[in-house]
Amino acid sequence: MQKYNKTIMLLFFLILLSTYAYSGTNGAEVVDRVVAVVNEEIISLSELNNAVHPYAEKIKSLGYPPEKEREMLFRFREDMLDQLINQKLTDQESKKYSISVSEKELDNSIERVKEVNHYTDEDLRSMLAKEDLSMEGYRDKIKEHLIRSKLLNYAVKSKIVITKDEIKSYYDSNIEKYRGEKKYHLKNMIKRVGLSVSDDEKQKIMLKMEEIYDKLKGGQMFEDVCKGYAGSEFDIESLDLGMFKHNELSQEIQEAIKGLKAGEFTKVVETGVGYQIIYIENIEEKPDKSLEEVTPEIQEILFGEVVEKKFESWIGDLRQKSHIKVIK
Repeated sequence: MQKYNKTIMLLFFLILLSTYAYSGTNGAEVVDRVVAVVNEEIISLSELNNAVHPYAEKIKSLGYPPEKEREMLFRFREDMLDQLINQKLTDQESKKYSISVSEKELDNSIERVKEVNHYTDEDLRSMLAKEDLSMEGYRDKIKEHLIRSKLLNYAVKSKIVITKDEIKSYYDSNIEKYRGEKKYHLKNMIKRVGLSVSDDEKQKIMLKMEEIYDKLKGGQMFEDVCKGYAGSEFDIESLDLGMFKHNELSQEIQEAIKGLKAGEFTKVVETGVGYQIIYIENIEEKPDKSLEEVTPEIQEILFGEVVEKKFESWIGDLRQKSHIKVIK
């Protein structure tokens, strides 16, 4: 314990020597200082400022009132310092268990980043330059990420087991998510009706649309009937409306297509934009997903939730066992 305290005192002494830049008769000007001690390592003010800087600039650009901006910046600095402490602890644990990353693993990881984002090497370097980051600095960050991932796998993930009962319980609780769905490919014929149209005119339009409906019932093809009225005195529009889930349709159309099959059409439907006849071009039906089908998906969801909780518990225990001092 005495040796440990001496180490801490030595760290303070060294950092104090490095926090002053002397400028002639004006005395010493503080340019850096310790903001936290994590076991035998320190976090400096400059380290914290570098981590906060890109996010602080974004907060400042949002145009908040000065008092609100100061409050947000203060809270963000507190959160970032907490993250840096956690990073120091995980880095120390990685060294403790001799967790490392080879150059090949590092190269492969960067190649995957380029592949996923369709970047060339020049594209990646250009993107990094915009973030004021060199390729060497980026490699260091990727290396830190990979080491922490390996530590997380060693300390947390390897101890997680998702049972069949947990998967079944999640499936039953989220059954709507895995129900099949039906989509309708719809076309229509529509005679638009403006607000200024009188009731008598509406009645005439309705009778004409019913005449068209009778022709369809008589066996004439939907496309042929559309062409027959296009450009005529009773000009109607014909539109390919596209694919819709049932609940995406208006209440009037939902009711009108109920029970109809592909290749069938509705009666004349009065809607807010005019009188329509809806034609069902096609119906796509996806069946319910079985428990067996979605087990891998559910396992991944539950695994992610448990990992987050386990990590929080693990890092909390690690903080309890560590010597951490935040210096305001």
